[in-house]
Amino acid sequence: MATLDDLLSQIPVAQIAERLGVDQQTAETAVRAALPTLVGGLDANAKDPAGAASLLSALDNHSGDLVEGGVNVADVDTEDGSKIVANVFGENKDQVISTLGGVNGTGGNELVAKLLPILAPIVLSFIAKQLTGGGQGATTATASAPSQGGLGDLLGGLLGSAAGGSGGAGALGDVLGSVLGGNAGSGLGGLLGGLLGGGKR
Repeated sequence: MATLDDLLSQIPVAQIAERLGVDQQTAETAVRAALPTLVGGLDANAKDPAGAASLLSALDNHSGDLVEGGVNVADVDTEDGSKIVANVFGENKDQVISTLGGVNGTGGNELVAKLLPILAPIVLSFIAKQLTGGGQGATTATASAPSQGGLGDLLGGLLGSAAGGSGGAGALGDVLGSVLGGNAGSGLGGLLGGLLGGGKR
C-alpha cells in the first residue's frame, strides 16, 4: 500500500521553493506539514457518504498523468487547486491555513495559502493513480471508477503510515501531532475530524 513518503517523493520541492520565492528548507518544511493535513482533510470527507461520493467524482476528473514521470509545477492548475482546497476544508480553510502557518519553519500563512493549491491537484492525481491500478502499491486493480472502500483504505493507509502504522480514528491526530507538534496537531486533528462531509468537491 502507498505511504505518505511515496506521496512526498512526488512533490518537486525545489520547483515549489522557486515558484514561491523561498529557500528549499522552508518549502520542504511547509510541504511536510501541509501534505498530511490535505490527506487528513480528504480522509475526513471520505468518511461521510456524500463527501466520499463527491471526492470520487473529483478523482474522475484527475488522472494520474500529473505525477507520471515526475511533476512539473508549471503543469499544476492552481485555480483548480484552490477549488479543491476550499471544498476539502470548507469553512475551516482559513483556520487550517492559520494553524499550518503558525508551525515553526513553514513560512507563515501567506506561503501556506499559496502552497496548498499547488499541492492539492498533485495529491488528487497521486490518489487517482493509486486507485486505478497505476504505480506501485495500487489498492485496486480496476482501471476505471474506484470504489469508496478503496478510497478509504488508501487514505487511511497514507495516514497510518505516517502515524507509525496506527490506522483508525486516532491516526489523523497522531500524524498531525507528530508533524505539527503538540497542541497544533491535536487541534488540527479535531478540526479535520469535524469536517465529515463539510467540504464537498
